[in-house]
Order: sequence, then C-alpha cells, then structure tokens
Amino acid sequence: METKNIVLVGVGGQGTILAAKLLTTGLMEAGFDVKMSEIHGMSQRGGSVSSLVRYGDDVQSPVIEIGSADIVVAFEKMEGLRSLEYLKPTGKMIVNDTEIFPLSVIIGANTYPDNILNEIEKKVSLRVMSATKMAEELGNSKVMNVILLGSIIKSMGLTDIDWETIIAQNVKEQFKDLNIKALHAGMDAV
Repeated sequence: METKNIVLVGVGGQGTILAAKLLTTGLMEAGFDVKMSEIHGMSQRGGSVSSLVRYGDDVQSPVIEIGSADIVVAFEKMEGLRSLEYLKPTGKMIVNDTEIFPLSVIIGANTYPDNILNEIEKKVSLRVMSATKMAEELGNSKVMNVILLGSIIKSMGLTDIDWETIIAQNVKEQFKDLNIKALHAGMDAV
C-alpha cells in the first residue's frame, strides 16, 4: 500500500494529540507501519499544535513534506489556513468551524482574519464541520477531537478497524460511551 499522509492541526488544549494517538493506535493494530510526529508551539498557552501521521506498508520517516498530505484536519479555522501548504493537489481539508483567538489578537496587536473558510475553499477541496457544536450537543465540548477523528476515519476509508475498542482502551471509563458516540457522529457527518 502506498503511504498515506494525515496532518492534524489545532490549538493547545483541543485534543489534537490525543486524536492523533488514537488514530496511530488503530492503524498499528490494523497492521500498518505507522510513524507519528508532533509539533508543539506553546501548546499549553493556546499556541499551535500539529500532529503528522503517516501509514502504509513501509513508512521510512514521520515527516510529511509540503504538498504531500492526503488530508489535513484543522481543529480551528486559522490553523487550517496556516496548514494549506501541506495538502497535495488532490488532498482534502476538513475544518472545524471554530475560532480561537491567539494572544496577539486578544491583546490587540493583530486582528483575526475574516472569510478564512472562503480563502481555504478557493484553494482546496474543503469540508466544514461544526464539530465543537456537535460535541456540545452530545454533552461535552471536549469530545470535539473524537468527532474530527471520526471524520478522518470515514474520509480515509478506515472504517473496518475496531475503533470502539481502541477508544474504550484509551480514554477514562466514565468518558468511554460519550467518546464512542462522538466517533460515530464524526463518521456520520462526512
């Protein structure tokens, strides 16, 4: 199998890394060679976070070159705009319709751009999801990351993997059922 490249981008505290770890665990259990790398930029203070996941028969490096990602999933709109360059021409982007203002915007040094989704859509195949709102409707906004994980699973044709067991083994018992509901909500939304 040809190596597939997935980029997950977000802001510290959104669960980007947990989603990537769940994805990586499922891919490894399915028998794929998987490499994952993380980039944290002041993640605990609301800075950018990205996780790169590569899987296939024989993956040599965790690095995803510019212009080679099959899918980019942005947990926040501005992070989606920042990561456009990762997508290959036939790649897809999923963006959570959420705005989290960076410190520079909060203190008034910069402004948060308008029409981010329009800018992205001019350049790539875009699917916008209201994953944060969907998570709130399920009862906990923190499962937004698992909703977006479900969208990756469906978009990449990975539905044959036993994701429910992987989630059950990797989240706290009291959140297991909620996360499984979130997974299916994300899969159904794509």
